[in-house]
Amino acid sequence: MYRVMCKSKIHQAKVTAKNLHYEGSIGIDGELMEQADIMPGELLQVVNLRNGQRFESYAIPEEKGSGTVCLNGGTARLGEVGDEILVLSYALVSDEDARGLPLKLVFVDENNRIVSVKRK
Repeated sequence: MYRVMCKSKIHQAKVTAKNLHYEGSIGIDGELMEQADIMPGELLQVVNLRNGQRFESYAIPEEKGSGTVCLNGGTARLGEVGDEILVLSYALVSDEDARGLPLKLVFVDENNRIVSVKRK
C-alpha cells in the first residue's frame, strides 16, 4: 500500500505579489523552496488563512532571498497581498516509509525570511 503524506510546509508566509495575467502557478523565494524541499514544477496545496481558500498550484522559483510569494494566473483571485498562507507539499510513499517520514516545517517572519526549520 502507498500513502500520500505531507512532507513539508512553509508556515504562514505572506503573499507579496499577484499577477493575474500569467500562465499560472505560485512563485516562491528559491531559498524557501530549497529549505522546504520543494522542486520547481512540484504540485502544492496552498491554504489562505485569511479567507479559508484552499487550492492546488505548482511551484516556480523566485530569486533566492527575495521573500517573494506571488500568486499567478487564476490563483491571483484567491488571495490578496499581505494574506498569510500555508504552502504544503506531499509525497507518495510506501506504508513502511510513511511511518517514519518526518514533516519538515519552515517557519518564516513577516518578510518571508526563514526563522527556523524543524522536523516533526
